[in-house]
Amino acid sequence: MTTPPPAKTILRALAGEALQTPPIWMMRQAGRYLPEYRATRAQAGDFLSLCYNPELAAEVTLQPIRRYGFDAAILFADILLVPQALGSDLWFVTGEGPRLSTITNQAGVDALRPADAIHDTLSPIYETVRILSRELPPETTLIGFAGAPWTVATYMIAGRGTRDQGLAHQMRLEAPEAFDALIARITEATIDYLSMQIEAGAEVVKIFDSWAGSLPDDAFQRYAVAPARQIIAALKARHPGIPVIAFPREAGQGYIGFAKATGADCVALDNSVSPEWAATHVQCDGCVQGNLASGHMVTGGQALIDETRRIVRAFRKGPHIFNLGHGITPDADPDNVALMIETVRNCK
Repeated sequence: MTTPPPAKTILRALAGEALQTPPIWMMRQAGRYLPEYRATRAQAGDFLSLCYNPELAAEVTLQPIRRYGFDAAILFADILLVPQALGSDLWFVTGEGPRLSTITNQAGVDALRPADAIHDTLSPIYETVRILSRELPPETTLIGFAGAPWTVATYMIAGRGTRDQGLAHQMRLEAPEAFDALIARITEATIDYLSMQIEAGAEVVKIFDSWAGSLPDDAFQRYAVAPARQIIAALKARHPGIPVIAFPREAGQGYIGFAKATGADCVALDNSVSPEWAATHVQCDGCVQGNLASGHMVTGGQALIDETRRIVRAFRKGPHIFNLGHGITPDADPDNVALMIETVRNCK
């Protein structure tokens, strides 16, 4: 009788195993810092065409795996595809980023499609997942993802990313019933979207709450913790055993207890908290992911090596997935990514 191969390293970490060498992947690892990505995007014509072309989206997802041998690939898509599927207009302005038609009241929420009507629009994304599940190396974990309801709502309300999410805060305070209805619609759609990714072959899913840190205490519980808990519970009911990574970026003290409060198998950390603090206060509840500052991918050198080693050593006593504290930036040097990976894998 042959012995089955060991589980993939990221799945082992998500199950609570402390590994001598942490598995590693990188947010936005398929992106503009890579020349091969830029060539493929030019072939697609524009960003949204790339997202909705399964063959090309799979290709850019695979590029950093071929180049670096990361332990996981994350589906190439965008968090704003869900609002587009719900009926919002979405376009991208070169050099400035995404733009959406705005929702500011109950009538705007009522005009959205029901959550279960998103799949025709998003079917190319599921096909990308199916391609990746066939073509990824057998040791590489496939991660699906979606934006968290609060973060997605901030874009839908303002029509773009903003520094302080002011219009979203204004709506939640001045039109709470409409705001709650919008959060509920996004939450339902997110559950269905991630569930379909899992059915198509995603082995892990991640929920990105990029603007969680702007929510004050009570609102953080209501609009970051509660929707994450609802999404995770629904996914685990439909897909028992599916691991979920949650990323409430810049949550600060809100990282403490987030895994227990939401049911997340792993909490991703930004680099505003130290690894030593997080090892004491967050890793005690399970796997953590992070948290090298993405600026090191630009500057490199000994500082990159030293900080990478510090993070690996700080989290060594518990389950840890090495990653950045935020996505890699377009001005990053691909050689610095290789240096980071080498440092992680050789750290004693």
